[in-house]
Amino acid sequence: MTLSQRLDTYERLMRLDKPIGILLLLWPTLWGLWLSSYGLPNPGVFVIFVLGVVLMRSAGCIVNDIADRDFDPQVERTRTRPLAARAISVAEAITLALLLAGLAFLLVLQLNRLTIQLSVAGLALAVIYPFLKRFFWLPQAWLGVAFGFGIPMAFAAHQNAVPPIAWWLLGVHVFWTIAYDTEYAMVDRDDDLRIGIKTSAILFGRHDVALTMLCHGLFIAGMMLIGYRANLGLGYFLGIGAAGMLAAAQYFMIRSRSREGCFKAFLHNNWMGAAIFAGIAADFALRIPMPWVQLK
Repeated sequence: MTLSQRLDTYERLMRLDKPIGILLLLWPTLWGLWLSSYGLPNPGVFVIFVLGVVLMRSAGCIVNDIADRDFDPQVERTRTRPLAARAISVAEAITLALLLAGLAFLLVLQLNRLTIQLSVAGLALAVIYPFLKRFFWLPQAWLGVAFGFGIPMAFAAHQNAVPPIAWWLLGVHVFWTIAYDTEYAMVDRDDDLRIGIKTSAILFGRHDVALTMLCHGLFIAGMMLIGYRANLGLGYFLGIGAAGMLAAAQYFMIRSRSREGCFKAFLHNNWMGAAIFAGIAADFALRIPMPWVQLK
């Protein structure tokens, strides 16, 4: 294997050629950074978190592929992944994952003790997740905690504390993750049934579309409530409203349960995360209060 071929294999192993995972991890992290700093994140903290998202998402993909290396060859969508195709060894993949996780930890060491402690919990969440599909019927809920753990870490980095709003935001974020990862799991449902993998798409059965949309609805409602309790302004609620319309549009993508439609809906969630971040950023930049804020 030439150097160019090996680098291409590493890129595919880390999913750098498919950045949707990085983006879905990045958006809630950015929400946390902006909310915890009242719209003015520390530049150094911002750079550390963005680089950390890329490094940890890449490491997480490798751990996932190591765990699934015997399942992936049996799934149409994943059979060409480097470990599934035996393009590299497990030892080489483990070495790369450790290197990426180590670089991420070196970045976190620049922050305060609470953030470092939380990073250890975040690492454990990421490592355990790929193995849950063997026995846990809703691994998407665990993924929601893992993908949203940048939220309490952002508050810890900026405030040296994790206030209740951070945990509420993390909890609400879980509903969004269940929704979009169920759409993702609907793509592989037939293969997962055949090989015995457990996912929410199988758990929800014929109610998959309805329950996915219910999770989207709970997420949007929860974000609205958080905005109200936190006295956020018009920009925030416009962002949540836009995200709600984007979520509603996904119903028309998944109602037929086609592989193409479900995968399109999954990718569509990037725009939901972006809309919410745009609303948060605009809210702190413009500070247009809602009527109930003026009454308090």
